[in-house]
This record gives sequence, C-alpha cells and structure tokens, in this order.
Amino acid sequence: MSWITEYVRPKIRTLLGRRDVPDNLWVQCPTCQTMIFQADLEKQKKVCVSCGHHMRAGAVERLRWTFDEGVFSRIELPKAPSDPLKFRDSQRYSDRIKAAREASGLEDAIVVAHGRIGGERAVVAAMAFEFMAGSMGAAVGEAIVAAAKLAVLQDAALVVFTASGGARMQEGAVSLMQMPRTVIATRLVKEAGLPFIVVLTDPTTGGVTASFTMLGDVQIAEPGALIGFAGARVIEQTVREKLPEGFQRAEYLLEHGILDMVVKRDEMAETLGRVISLLRGQLRDAA
Repeated sequence: MSWITEYVRPKIRTLLGRRDVPDNLWVQCPTCQTMIFQADLEKQKKVCVSCGHHMRAGAVERLRWTFDEGVFSRIELPKAPSDPLKFRDSQRYSDRIKAAREASGLEDAIVVAHGRIGGERAVVAAMAFEFMAGSMGAAVGEAIVAAAKLAVLQDAALVVFTASGGARMQEGAVSLMQMPRTVIATRLVKEAGLPFIVVLTDPTTGGVTASFTMLGDVQIAEPGALIGFAGARVIEQTVREKLPEGFQRAEYLLEHGILDMVVKRDEMAETLGRVISLLRGQLRDAA
C-alpha cells in the first residue's frame, strides 16, 4: 500500500468525513509515480503533468477530445453473433461479454461517430481497450465496415483510433476473418478518394496491427505508444537477439519510417483537422 492510501486518505477522511472522499481521488502515473488529482488529470486529457506520459483513454473520451467543440453523433452499430462458437474456457464467453458490457457501458470494443474535425467532415472509429483489451471480433469488424460505408456516404474522412491486444481468441477463425474484412473496408474509402487516417495508441498489437492499422494514408501515433505484432519477449526468443532500446515504441517506429508522425494528445485534434484538409485539397486537385 502507498503512503497516499495509508496516510493521506485517512487524514482527508477525518477532516471531511469518510463519505465525502472517493476512492479514485488520486491517480498514480505509471512512469514517474507522481500522484495526480483525478480532476486535474481529466483536464490534461490523461497526460501526466510531471513527465508527459500518455495514459490510456476510453473510446468515448477520444471522441470528445477529437471532434470540434466535442460535438458528435454516435451511430448504432450492426449486431454481430455474440458467441458464434459457444466458447468456454475458465468462463463462458457469453458471461465475459456480459461482464465487459456492464463494466464499460459499451456494447463491444469500438465506438463509431461522425461530426467535424477542424471544420472538415469526418467519421471516427475509436477502439476501446477497456472492453476485453480492445480485442477484435466480429462486432469490431462489422463496426469498421460500417464506419467505412458511412464515410463514403457522407463524403467524409475516416479516422480510426486503435487500441487493442489483437484478435479475440474466443471467436477463433471468426475473429481472424475480420482482418481481411477490415482491409477491404479501407479500400472502400480509398477508392472513393477519401482520406483514411490511423491514430495508433497504447497498445496496438496482434491482428489489429497486421490488418487495417498499417494501411492509413497517414500513420499517426501518440507518444510512447506500444505498437507491434508479437510481444518483445516472443521476438527475442525467436531471433535469439537482444532487441534495441525502445523497440516497438512510437518514437522508434517513427525513426525507422513505419509512422509519419508522433503527436501529443493535446495537439491531436488540430493535427487531424490540418491533415484532413490537406488531403482533401490534394484529392480535389487530382480529380
């Protein structure tokens, strides 16, 4: 237990009364260990005020931070089979889904909305790591396809925020089939002459990285984001070599040409608006 739990919190409860002090009053930065007031952290878009570490954010939060004035319209996503294989390990998959929905308030690991970014029409799909580690099953695949079709229908840019541990193992081959489906969805956007932008956040791994994530017209990442296919330990055991410092982090991938930009969270919305405007201008000129 930390000194905040053992000493500070009891003192505050003594002064203000136990019921007035929530348990989540403080958040500790995982990088520099600084204790930050939850309210201050929310104002900073979950970026540590001491070291600049970008903490993980929820899907709906990303929508609010990205669209102009935080105004957007969420869409109802297509329904997908909730348990196509009747899968069970230590727990029924249907029970895991139910628990994840209750904990996150989401139907699955992605949210799709439309609005404007920098005055430009945009459809944004934000993956939710808080829902079963953002794993990609049939529901996520359906959502990416729906987002792509909506972008084409509205003549809008498609922006995807990725945050995922990879394919959802409880759906077996069904989850793997979402990789080619999402790739085809990106082709719909590109063939319509519309911008497709990917923002990679921490973490983006597995089958999500190996499919639509790396096909954006522009690849952007948040600082320090973990991005890769297999884990570093698996790679080291396979190649029998020590991996370089910072391997699979956003800055390393930018240096080696995998990414186009690494952008701080408080600059992301402005950057997206500028990039969309530039790409739309180029596409109009080309037409």
